[in-house]
Amino acid sequence: MKIERANINDNEILTEITKKSKAFWGYSEEQILKWNDDLTISKDYIESNNAFKLLNDNKVIGYYSYIIKEKEIARLDNLFVLPEYIGKGFGKYLVNDFLKLMRNLKIKKIILDSEPNATEFYLRIGFEKIGEFETSIKNRFMPIMEMKL
Repeated sequence: MKIERANINDNEILTEITKKSKAFWGYSEEQILKWNDDLTISKDYIESNNAFKLLNDNKVIGYYSYIIKEKEIARLDNLFVLPEYIGKGFGKYLVNDFLKLMRNLKIKKIILDSEPNATEFYLRIGFEKIGEFETSIKNRFMPIMEMKL
């Protein structure tokens, strides 16, 4: 298992992982289509941001991406694994790699908007819920989370 920087030609596999992972939580195909733009990882996105893919037996099974917001603040923008790998430690493996990188970059605070179904995952890792906002789905709230390093 290894993590390496994604390249622009990974955009289709990263988009596939994102959509399949989101659908894992029971969202309808119609809802996934409504979110298509938000769930698509473009070549431009990869080129402009920091994206890292997780390979297991040379197969891309997950990834994370982040944005440096300010000098000491980073935003974990995406973290997804294929559904068959959810709940098996691969997400935690990605987060640990991300946190190590953030510490090396002297980042002091990480923020993220959590998929509601993944909130417990982030709480177990050490993030705190600091707020929430209603999404395009009525009565569905996206937690805003942060971790201080």
